[in-house]
Amino acid sequence: MRLRALAGLAVAAVVAAAGCSAEPARDGQPADVPDRSTPAPDATEGIEPGLEPFYTQQLEWRDCGEGYQCSTATVPVDYADPGGDTLELALLRAPATGDQRLGSLLVNPGGPGASGVEYAQLAGSVVTEQVRERYDIVGFDPRGVAESTPVDCVDDAELDEYLAADATPDDDAEIADMEESIRDLAAGCATNSGELVPHIGTADVARDLDVLRAALGDEKLNYLGKSYGTFIGALYADQFPDRVGRLVLDGAIDPTLSGDDLGLGQARGFERALSAFLTWCFDQSDCALGSSDDEARATLAGLLRQADQEPLATDDENRPLTESLAFYGIILPLYLTADEGYEPLNEALDLALTEDDGTLLMTFADLYLERNSDGTYNGNANEVISLVNCMDHPETATADEARASLAEFSAVSQVFGPFLAWGGFGCSALADGLAEAGVGGDDDPTATPTGAPAPHPPVAAPGADPILVVGTTGDPATPYEWAQSLSEQLSSGVLLTYDSTVHTAYLAGSNCIDEAVDAYLLAGTVPDDGTTCAS
Repeated sequence: MRLRALAGLAVAAVVAAAGCSAEPARDGQPADVPDRSTPAPDATEGIEPGLEPFYTQQLEWRDCGEGYQCSTATVPVDYADPGGDTLELALLRAPATGDQRLGSLLVNPGGPGASGVEYAQLAGSVVTEQVRERYDIVGFDPRGVAESTPVDCVDDAELDEYLAADATPDDDAEIADMEESIRDLAAGCATNSGELVPHIGTADVARDLDVLRAALGDEKLNYLGKSYGTFIGALYADQFPDRVGRLVLDGAIDPTLSGDDLGLGQARGFERALSAFLTWCFDQSDCALGSSDDEARATLAGLLRQADQEPLATDDENRPLTESLAFYGIILPLYLTADEGYEPLNEALDLALTEDDGTLLMTFADLYLERNSDGTYNGNANEVISLVNCMDHPETATADEARASLAEFSAVSQVFGPFLAWGGFGCSALADGLAEAGVGGDDDPTATPTGAPAPHPPVAAPGADPILVVGTTGDPATPYEWAQSLSEQLSSGVLLTYDSTVHTAYLAGSNCIDEAVDAYLLAGTVPDDGTTCAS
């Protein structure tokens, strides 16, 4: 039973991480897909001086197997200095399977730090067959991510230590250890990627997206963004409202929120997901957490405290399950449907609680963190996410301020709140570490997270074509309220709701959602604002 459940969860987790499943290889490709992209006719209209070479570049595509084509695009590291250093963005195109193309559909699976190239390789499950027929599905690794001139901070062994470190310090000594761990990460980022680090925020990624639109030959941007990918899409719409084509923002993030607001929102989201799991668990004969709500939450919080005091043994004697790793192991199954995630989570908790064995929770944590069994990591998402989140949502919390926020965060979620309360302090430590290493400084106040702009003002995108915002009522990672807020901010926003607990809705099991999204992508037809699809 345990092996079967684990195997099922491993497949489901990979699917959830990318929002899709594997696509079989195709034979051949449409004959009218050229090997070189012709830039859009109005590629240079209204752009800033010095950016013309980027907008008019011709993308040369090469066969990279199984019917896919790969290319790279060049963009400036700093848009304020287009004549300065450049970086390369990795692209993968799954050509339209039909001969009546509507253009390109750029896709991003979230993160920050997830690979859009890998996402597009799963194009057959990223979008429906009907959309595949009409669009070239184009994935890109955002600047600093994976194959797009990636940031590099620490080696895999050092990353193991960073991710396992105590994220809920209890005293001044533990706070000092936490700060030192984050400063070590910052020092590595500065040493290996110091010139790039100040320029990997989402505002720059959105500008890259417009360069890609033009270079692909599209007059307007057609885009599917999930989770963090909705943040990219929202900032794009705000910067380039007249170039908005058909934008699907699924699992939306509200750009106006502060870092603390985002943390509190996620605490609420994970708490809802935990409640759904507990409702299921109490109906089982073997619920590992007991039979009542208060007992279950106290037991789960106690397990995390136990792992904090003495990490649980695993099948790798060199890698015990720390509190932080247990946190990741618990939340991964909560991203999934009940059929996919609940039974494996219950088994993992039972093993931890009755046998002090953290092996299954460690397996889930490794899946969440994309750590391979040989100790390597897939990509650099675990480094990118800290840098981008702190750049986009700057916080300057002191240790005392973080401690003071614990009560508010714990009131929202006894289990998850304490982990999320320290985000602002983490960003402060990261910014201090970067500045100390010479990244940014007083002469460049926008170059470090603490000096970054305040949270984004409301995104209105006046004059933009209709933008479809999709929210799931029980989404654990991007709470439904964020989708409501974003759709209200956008002058042309239309809200589509999925009454479910999964993270993101398109191709998550609802024909109602899929048909509404397809009608929009294929014909530009939007559902009535506020339409709700049942699970």
